[in-house]
Amino acid sequence: MSRVVDIQNLEVTFATDGGDVSAVDNVSLFANAGEVVAIVGESGSGKSVTAKTIIGLLPETAVTRGAILLNGRDVIGLTGEQLRATRGHDAAMVFQEPSTALNPVYTVGWQLAEGLRAHGKYTKRQARAKAIEYLTKVGIPDPEKRVDYYPHQMSGGQKQRVVIAMALALDPELIIADEPTTALDVTVQAEILDLLRHVRDEFGTAIILITHNMGVVADLADRVVVMFEGKVVEQATAQKLFSAPEHPYTQRLLAAVPRIDVSRVRPPIKPAPPVVEAKDLVIEFAGRLGQKSFRAVDGVSFSISPGEVLGLVGESGSGKTTIGRAIGGLTKVTGGSLEVLGHQMLGIKERAFKPVRSEIGFVFQDPASSFNPLLTVAQAVAEPLIVHGRAGDAAAARPRVDELLEAVQLPRAFGDRFPHELSGGQRQRASLARSLALEPTLLIADEPTSALDVSVQARVLELFAELQKEFGFAALFISHDLAVVDMLSDRIAVLYHGRLVEEGTGAQVLGAPQHPYTQRLLASLPVPDPKEQAVRREELRALREAD
Repeated sequence: MSRVVDIQNLEVTFATDGGDVSAVDNVSLFANAGEVVAIVGESGSGKSVTAKTIIGLLPETAVTRGAILLNGRDVIGLTGEQLRATRGHDAAMVFQEPSTALNPVYTVGWQLAEGLRAHGKYTKRQARAKAIEYLTKVGIPDPEKRVDYYPHQMSGGQKQRVVIAMALALDPELIIADEPTTALDVTVQAEILDLLRHVRDEFGTAIILITHNMGVVADLADRVVVMFEGKVVEQATAQKLFSAPEHPYTQRLLAAVPRIDVSRVRPPIKPAPPVVEAKDLVIEFAGRLGQKSFRAVDGVSFSISPGEVLGLVGESGSGKTTIGRAIGGLTKVTGGSLEVLGHQMLGIKERAFKPVRSEIGFVFQDPASSFNPLLTVAQAVAEPLIVHGRAGDAAAARPRVDELLEAVQLPRAFGDRFPHELSGGQRQRASLARSLALEPTLLIADEPTSALDVSVQARVLELFAELQKEFGFAALFISHDLAVVDMLSDRIAVLYHGRLVEEGTGAQVLGAPQHPYTQRLLASLPVPDPKEQAVRREELRALREAD
């Protein structure tokens, strides 16, 4: 088996105003042809820096030592021109967020052809034919037509397939996939993992997979490299690592992975008038330029009792976030009935609903974009108190802010920091503090942990459960991760194309799913066990064929 890339004693430091910072410390690893090597670890462990060094994508402030042999040639020290020749031919990269990797003003076919023309002589017709060929290879339906689509005309999964097609176009021997499924639903994620497996098997391509999702690692990787604070702490085959992890950090990483447990017993919810009640709820968005309106939510009925957590799951576009926004008064209801804290939302005026807003807290998916970067954390957490007249200014609100920071296990001193000075998990804790500032009766949490590392996610979920028990608020917990929803929810509701297809306790919905979509959703969730995951993969394939 030929060795495609061989990293030897790699060290990377970044020059900063405060002195040199070591990002990668004496790392050695390799990948053979036709092999998937997963590099795992938390944010800041050096995973992405190690991978980007292979194709020279580090900033000028980086100083690199050691050797990286790509097809026997050391890429460290190559000139810009030499690196450009290497990229695409010898190694290509699939980035985490396809929306930012693709240029919105050019068609996907043009962008595929651009890469081909940059590395070879192709006529316009030849480049277009090659683009269609590779869109076909990655499973884009109707490629002759979609080659002329713009990125916004494609779903997230299709855009990721286009990015993989661009990486494959020059037949590289190594593909570096940096969190290629993080932003995707579990069903789409399963399709992308199948595609990467197909690329490995059909083309004999070596793949370096960077991820914090241990289920994805169990599903795809042949070998695993575990990194912690810039160092490699463990290397093993996937089978060995998952069955007998040796390093304490690896053990902690695997222990933090949320798992579905249908035997989990939850205390019964006391009968009481619901905080939220939807009956045949309809939400439509008007069409543009004479097009028909789009029905995002179609006849959905559910309720949330005081102190209850309802988990709402489904793919992107299923209507989860739309329902959450309607409950918070941010999206208009167009049909049926939606009663929130005793107020009918159909036709409600903003003036009538404004007093109710203080009883509803929001936790958003991306805390980095939900905080004003010009405000300190204390000022951001104090905002709801000031807006609703509970405090005159941030200084007056500070005692309450300090209480809230302590409640979410953040030191009071963190209130004086700006959002960018906190880690992702710390920002999400601050976001929880802000959502609880007004002691809400109802909390709406929209994918609050999907962007977090698995160990950080575990701590935030534990904190959410503790806070919910302490403050007793009802919650709508929106997610596409069934294991996360199962950990926190008293009941689970499954949405599919705007309709509610299944509802019940975790034992009912996840232990004995009735609807084919729920069955497919459950089978798509990768588990951190290579043997079990191989069985589940076959079950998913059978479910797809039965559709």
